[in-house]
Amino acid sequence: MNDEYSVVLSKLVEKMKLENCTPEIDAGKIYINKPDINRPALQLAGFMEDFDNERIQIIGNVEHSYLLRQSNRDEIYERFLSSGIPCVILCNGFELEKSLVDTAIKYQVPLLRTGKTTSSLMAEVIRWLNVELAPTMTIHGVLVDVYGEGILITGESGIGKSEAALELIKRGHRLISDDVVEIKKVSDDTLVGTSPEMTRHFIELRGIGIIDVKTLFGVESVKNTGTIDLVINLEDWDREKEYDRMGLEEHYVNYLGNNVVCHNIPIRPGRNLAIICEAAAVNCRQKKMGYNAAQTLYERAIANINGIKPDVREW
Repeated sequence: MNDEYSVVLSKLVEKMKLENCTPEIDAGKIYINKPDINRPALQLAGFMEDFDNERIQIIGNVEHSYLLRQSNRDEIYERFLSSGIPCVILCNGFELEKSLVDTAIKYQVPLLRTGKTTSSLMAEVIRWLNVELAPTMTIHGVLVDVYGEGILITGESGIGKSEAALELIKRGHRLISDDVVEIKKVSDDTLVGTSPEMTRHFIELRGIGIIDVKTLFGVESVKNTGTIDLVINLEDWDREKEYDRMGLEEHYVNYLGNNVVCHNIPIRPGRNLAIICEAAAVNCRQKKMGYNAAQTLYERAIANINGIKPDVREW
């Protein structure tokens, strides 16, 4: 199956350094669309009810030992491999019987082998598939790593996103993506952003053209992926609009069902966007650590109104 959220099996083989024991079968034409895997102990024993045949099947020590004790292995192989599974991975470098290989070729089920233990391989495969099969979207913006916080800068074309990113890079921060950001939802709490491979490490500056950040500023100035912790939306200054000056109430933008804190920053001559982004990143980290400057100031003001002299050492 080749749909929006699928990964070709050959990519998994390459990533996990698996040995393809059935080279006659083209792993580049088989697609995985579920991050879950299955150890088919019950299926090898003949129980096929509620069997999810779209999952990767992994043979470990228990399954291998069980098969070696069965006299009807050919029948087991026939029933199991004819069920429409995408592939079988054998751990611990197990030897393959000729009948198993022949049956796999008959039903076009790749047999893959690794010397890794079952538990370590399962953990690696699940982690990798969860990222590869995560819901994905692309947006117009710039993603920069600032003090370890992933800052997604958005706004209308030409408003100064790339220029702000370039200034941040000169100040020692790292570019993840310019112009197009690919966002993946790897969990209910985490969004990961990356750059399309074609434009990776490049920035477009109007009037100058394309510059290679990695070449100009060194490898320490770029990063391939990063979490999206904060969104800074740049907009033209509007004298009629009232902007948030305290920050007591958080505003959010929703990507793939996840809410991300968003600050709307008005642009006018003289504002240093790089410093604003740095301050926003540090403030974001402070809030994660349990300190909210706006809330602290608000509590001081309430204490003052009530005639209570606050002990500033508490803050």
